[in-house]
Amino acid sequence: MPRNMNNNPNKKKLGIWMSTSLVIGNMIGAGVFLMPSALAAYGGISILGWIFSAAGALLLAKVFGHLSTLVPNKDGGPYIYSRIGLGDFAGFLVAWGYWISTWVANAAITIAFVGAMSVFFPVLNQNAVIAVSVGLGTIWFLTWINSQGVRESGKLQVLTTILKVLPLGIVILGGFFFFDINNFIPFNTSGTSNMSAIAVTATLTLYAFLGVESATIPAGNVENPEKTIPKATMWGTLITTVIYILGTVVVMGMIPPQVLANSPAPFADAMAIMTNDWGRDLVGAGVAIAAFGALNGWILIQGQIAKAIAKDDLFPRIFRKENKNGVPILGLVIGSILTSVVMLMNYADGLVEQFKFLILLSTLSCLIPYLFTSAAYVLIVIGKQIPDQNWIPVFGVGGLAFLYSLWAIYGSGEQAVFYGLLLLLAGIPFYIWIKWINRK
Repeated sequence: MPRNMNNNPNKKKLGIWMSTSLVIGNMIGAGVFLMPSALAAYGGISILGWIFSAAGALLLAKVFGHLSTLVPNKDGGPYIYSRIGLGDFAGFLVAWGYWISTWVANAAITIAFVGAMSVFFPVLNQNAVIAVSVGLGTIWFLTWINSQGVRESGKLQVLTTILKVLPLGIVILGGFFFFDINNFIPFNTSGTSNMSAIAVTATLTLYAFLGVESATIPAGNVENPEKTIPKATMWGTLITTVIYILGTVVVMGMIPPQVLANSPAPFADAMAIMTNDWGRDLVGAGVAIAAFGALNGWILIQGQIAKAIAKDDLFPRIFRKENKNGVPILGLVIGSILTSVVMLMNYADGLVEQFKFLILLSTLSCLIPYLFTSAAYVLIVIGKQIPDQNWIPVFGVGGLAFLYSLWAIYGSGEQAVFYGLLLLLAGIPFYIWIKWINRK
């Protein structure tokens, strides 16, 4: 009897394009559209900063890709790798900080989306009630999309990734016809040494690569994860790197540095040079879609990471409960409730500073998982006892990824490190409580 293809479990999973779009979409948010302006004060040497941070991101992509083959079909990405390599407590610390950082970051992405939409609907800048309503509506619409299954979220991710990359691609391809090499002279305009300028610009750009691990987190929902995840992680990181670097080069070549440094929308200004006002609107729409797509991807991640921890009894079991579509629905809803609360803080006069503090607090929690995962990678390979293993690339890639992660943590600033560490330590009583509950 012919097999009913509708019962094929892979039909409900993320394929190579959806997984790659998850990586690209989660890395390319609304902030990258402002990056050329932030780098303009340093001149063309900032391209070397991009290259340095991209090299670190590609090392991490290699580590995550290899780990997905060593630990196949395991949800949780950096959490599960840290737990297997370094133990329950290390895994919990990674998961605790990472989970908190996802719903705090989602609040920031929502605010960026509302801000991007205000270009087309100025009332969003004038009426806080309408702005809040749009923000909440976006969060819960995407939560509903994600509740329909990872594949439904994946389809939306592919669409938004294409739409957000489209205006960037037009600027990159068309901008070379308006390129002026004199905009890169002098090459270093920062007033500091070349090494100092590269270090600063690399620090500014490293946050653009957060999300490199995205495809590894819903591993159990990925088709042929041993093959799909490594390809999606590396391809997604490479494509994003090319877009970032070429986009910055072209915009810097089109707009004089003194003008670019004061531009609130550098890609829109570049597009206006080529196409006049309609091109500016296209980029404005791209910014909004970039934020919308990133929010969709990170909402998926916030539910999947909580489910992975709960399955190992390191989080309340409520987070592992799935609906008929195989989605951890209560974890999804709880995460979106917390996102909504944090977002509302930005629109309450007395809580704006607390909102900014939470964003700072979550910064380190995005970087600690990379450090732990790099160390866990070497330990997992050692534990596998693979015959005739060539240890040079293992220690080389793992060691360099560890050093890059350590440098990234240092580059996040002493305030982020201090408060981020407090956030991680605050999870210890929760860990003890979970262990006590499991013992009973």
